[in-house]
Amino acid sequence: MVISHHLADGTLHVKILHELHVTDRAAAALQIESLVHAHRPARVVVELPSRSPSPMTFSALARARRMCQSLGIPLAATGPGEQVPLPLFGHEADAARPRSLEHGARHDH
Repeated sequence: MVISHHLADGTLHVKILHELHVTDRAAAALQIESLVHAHRPARVVVELPSRSPSPMTFSALARARRMCQSLGIPLAATGPGEQVPLPLFGHEADAARPRSLEHGARHDH
């Protein structure tokens, strides 16, 4: 198993249990996609396994984000054990959106 999840108050909480590798990256992304399609949550929160996720973990997160974006479902990512603030609306939401996810996982461009 590469992820765990629970649904609370319309939010799908997904925890990536360990750093992903080439062999399990697609499985994690597909599991998240299946959960989103099955539950149609108002929001998705993905807890990453470390503060310095592997490129494969970021890849699975990016795939999940693209899928959620196509469905109009906001996705937020947190570090291990972090709490996510309540969703913001309007201009506050745009200002608070994590830029690392807005522009991709790489910071060297």
